[in-house]
Amino acid sequence: MQVKFFMFNTHTYELMILEKHLDTFGHVNNATYLEILEEARWDWITQGGFGLKEIYEKKMGPTILEIKIRFKKELKVRQIIRIQSHVVKYEGKIGEVEQNILNDKGEVCCTAHFTIGLFDTVKRRLIDPTPEWLKAVGLSS
Repeated sequence: MQVKFFMFNTHTYELMILEKHLDTFGHVNNATYLEILEEARWDWITQGGFGLKEIYEKKMGPTILEIKIRFKKELKVRQIIRIQSHVVKYEGKIGEVEQNILNDKGEVCCTAHFTIGLFDTVKRRLIDPTPEWLKAVGLSS
């Protein structure tokens, strides 16, 4: 199956940076950025109908193959941030997702690019994206 799409729907997720997100420098630690981005991705696919319940039932779910992340501005305590997520492209079994974290001024603080795939949890291999998966990531209605 050859599927190719470019930047369709953008999912937006908001959260407040809390004290638990901070490191000893008083800003968000690099590893915490990945946790925040993952939280936004879970919200995205769950709202798209492909949450943990469906992953267990279908025995397939998303997997990350590669991450490239760029830190541009600090995230500080009690800021309300927005994480915007969208698929850049999906070709065959491999997709590319971009996520941007914006601060309360609308400035991009972090940009992350993920290479993803849909993983069969029984056969332990990548599989072609299903219509349900493509819908969950905003590539079909």
